Amino acid sequence: MMKNLLAFLLFALVLSCGDTRKPVEKDFTGEQIAFAREQIGNELNVIEASGKILNPVTLKPDGSVYYCNYTEWQSGFFPGSVWYIYELTGDSSLLPLARKYTGAIEEAKNLTWHHDVGFIIGCSFGNGWRITGDAGYKEVIVQAARSLSTRFREKAGIIQSWDVEHGWQSQRGWECPVIIDNVMNLELLFEATRFSGDSSFYHIAVSHADRTLAEQFREDGSSYHVIDYSMTDGIVRNRHTAQGYAHESAWSRGQAWAIYGYTVCYRETGNRKYLDQALKTFRFMKNHKAMPADLIPYWDMDAPGIPDEPRDASSAACIASALYEISTMDIPDAGQYKTYADSLMASLASPAYRAELGTNGNFLLKHSTGSVPHHSEIDVPLNYADYYFLEALKRKRDIESQPLRNSAGVMLK
Repeated sequence: MMKNLLAFLLFALVLSCGDTRKPVEKDFTGEQIAFAREQIGNELNVIEASGKILNPVTLKPDGSVYYCNYTEWQSGFFPGSVWYIYELTGDSSLLPLARKYTGAIEEAKNLTWHHDVGFIIGCSFGNGWRITGDAGYKEVIVQAARSLSTRFREKAGIIQSWDVEHGWQSQRGWECPVIIDNVMNLELLFEATRFSGDSSFYHIAVSHADRTLAEQFREDGSSYHVIDYSMTDGIVRNRHTAQGYAHESAWSRGQAWAIYGYTVCYRETGNRKYLDQALKTFRFMKNHKAMPADLIPYWDMDAPGIPDEPRDASSAACIASALYEISTMDIPDAGQYKTYADSLMASLASPAYRAELGTNGNFLLKHSTGSVPHHSEIDVPLNYADYYFLEALKRKRDIESQPLRNSAGVMLK
């Protein structure tokens, strides 16, 4: 009788201990990677079945996928996404596809009529080189940097963004417009310096970063979209917007470009003023009175119809990726930036923003915005939102896979 009672008590104790155990946390990053592999895999199947090399950007009003050619600024993001999926999954079947879609846009290395060669080549060939070490990719990057350098205007000390002889830009009265987006192209120049030993690329990048830092930001940390410089003497002629609500409003993706771009400038130069600006612009966005509870910005933080204005998931994804990099830097309270990035990623991965498998044209994220003033790409998926979401996933995984250390730098078990 006593033995039976002891056995019962032991069994009850085991059950009791079992009931108090914490459930195993779901692998957030792993689940997002698995979804991305399957969703983008669906798009790859569509493209391969067509017998063409297609480059998906967004959805058209009729729900069909819009594919771009190599000259369009978005052309590097889909090849870059395939590189990231290959890297995140280790799926060797993706390697030849990443190479194929990257090779299809190589001619962009010779583009001299707009500044976005940095986006195009950096996101595709840049990731290809980083992952494979292919020397041919380095050569493409250096040539693209030569092309981008032709747009440097010595009087103003900047890289001209748009030509003004044609298109809607010609109607604005600008002489030498520079958009905040252009800081994203400086990474290409920094890389080309390392690859070639030609310091002129570095000096152009620093000159552009410095003049932009001096002219493109307001006291509160927010960025103007467009600064128009004089071609004669390099002075500022106008401070305008093109894709924001108003000249003095805060176009959200422009703020994201500033945060990300100046984080890169700090990484590449070690000059703390660049990181200070990235953090100041981030704090402006974080503390903005119109920032929604889920942290996904409106397309413009001063748009008049808030809270009924379109959101911009692409801005959130770009900011998240930048914050993960900032969180690895030797600065006080660096962990807070990862915490905020994790919150952004949780929102982006929620059903409110992440597409259901097989929907959304096989893009990962919903609710991005291209240009409201141009009535273009409003509340749609965009390939660069997906690209920065994947980059953020990689950075998050890399950070979380590192051994934990205490405040003295000693590794914890």
